[in-house]
Amino acid sequence: MSIAQGAKDVYEGEFKARLVSEHRDEYVAIESVSKSYYLGDAFIDAALAAKQAHPDRKSFVIRIGHDAAFHIGAGSS
Repeated sequence: MSIAQGAKDVYEGEFKARLVSEHRDEYVAIESVSKSYYLGDAFIDAALAAKQAHPDRKSFVIRIGHDAAFHIGAGSS
């Protein structure tokens, strides 16, 4: 299983409902082996918190309440 899929599975199964209601639009980095998560107002804040806690493991960052962490390009008008 990929790092991304493992983190998404943990997010969906354990954290999503609470995080969406309490931290919508923030970022969450999930380290799926320990099932730990780290919040941040910015992508980099969540990613660095996870890296500091687990320097030898990879985490995956999700924007809470959104389908993607970033949107690239302009929207149609």
